[in-house]
Amino acid sequence: MGATLLRDKLAARSVTGRFGVFFGLGIALAVVGAALFLLALTGENADRAWHLFHVNWVFFTGLATGSLAFVAVQKITNAKWSGLMIRFAEAAPIFFLPVSLAGFLLIFTVGYPHIFPEMHGLGHGKEIWLSHGFMFVRLALGLSLLFYLGFRLVRADLIPDLHETSGLVSGGRQRMYQAWSAGFDPSPEGLARHDAKIRTLAPIYVVVYAIVATMIAFDTMMALQPHWYSNLFGGWYVMGSFLGGHTLLALLMLQGRHEIGISEFISPKQRHDLGKLIFGFSVFWTYLMWSQFLVIWYGNMPEETGFVFARLWGPWRPVGSTVFIGMFVIPFIGLLGVAPKKHPVTLGLFAAISLCSLWLERYLMVLPSVTRLAGPVFGLPEFGPTALFLGLFLFCYALFARTFPMVSPRLAEITLDRERGHGHAEVSGEFEHEETDSDYTSRDVLERRHGRRS
Repeated sequence: MGATLLRDKLAARSVTGRFGVFFGLGIALAVVGAALFLLALTGENADRAWHLFHVNWVFFTGLATGSLAFVAVQKITNAKWSGLMIRFAEAAPIFFLPVSLAGFLLIFTVGYPHIFPEMHGLGHGKEIWLSHGFMFVRLALGLSLLFYLGFRLVRADLIPDLHETSGLVSGGRQRMYQAWSAGFDPSPEGLARHDAKIRTLAPIYVVVYAIVATMIAFDTMMALQPHWYSNLFGGWYVMGSFLGGHTLLALLMLQGRHEIGISEFISPKQRHDLGKLIFGFSVFWTYLMWSQFLVIWYGNMPEETGFVFARLWGPWRPVGSTVFIGMFVIPFIGLLGVAPKKHPVTLGLFAAISLCSLWLERYLMVLPSVTRLAGPVFGLPEFGPTALFLGLFLFCYALFARTFPMVSPRLAEITLDRERGHGHAEVSGEFEHEETDSDYTSRDVLERRHGRRS
């Protein structure tokens, strides 16, 4: 396929992102958060600070790995609708993964006695399984493998775009683009071999993600109350993080489309597709939650029901109710119709509510198991690690955007080709009846594709 004016335009805009607000805000939050965290560690609130450090590690690690799971699923299914926004999902986690690994090391060294209980009186097998050394080794190996596969997947998806845009950047950035894409074959045969490599990495990542995320749930959340157990808890965490990746993508896409000037190309149809996934996985999260709750409650065994009772009655009940309303009730009602999924304001609103509620859900899963306080408290010791992780996440996202193309011209062109042919039976979607011509990228914009480079 020859280069087109539209593809040239997308390529040029893909390397212009600066994300100054994220960059500056990320640095400010990280500095303030680190200062407050270190201050809390020197006083009597060290436990509270480490508890929130742990909550935020679980939450942001889930977001990072869940976002890459979204990318992998798109590759496995050969999805064509997400070509313009998939890079926003890749940008969110890739530089954050080393930060997550560093946080894990801190938790299992200096933070361990502040977070985890003594693993005694559990039975020989369980004590060995939950011992500090065994838990550390298996999580370290699992996270390292998962992060390595995620990096390889994103790198493979970037290489064709780095080859295409290397002439649009200069200096060290250009040298890096050329070094990463050295040996890349842009011929149709070379592209086919490269796509086959991506499609090999993607299912491997998904399988490892499901295993490692389950380990995270069992070892860093369920083990905080070691007498309690639930076989569904790992799957609940896996799918909650996957849902979080979708809601995060919605917010980053809505902000990033203006940052790099691609608003005219991200159509209501694309937002609708993302909104349907958020709606569907919100329902699935609730199904897993209810399935887990029902079996535990009807079993009526103290070692099982105590975990649930502590979170749904007493001082933690407002938090539990807020999680249910924010994770299910509001997104379900709000995104039930077609129009709210297509409109940027409503899609962004319900995605933000769901994402904030997911953080609150992680807080609810961890804090009642470890705190010595009677109920939820949020002060400076809690704000410090929260601001630290949020700041580092924003900074890592902005750093990626300043380094790599934030749009894949080749994938974006596939998406726009599909939209251009939406009236033809061979490319029409199953849910074409939900769209009108105004829901697709403007014909005037798409027709420029036929203008060749001079």
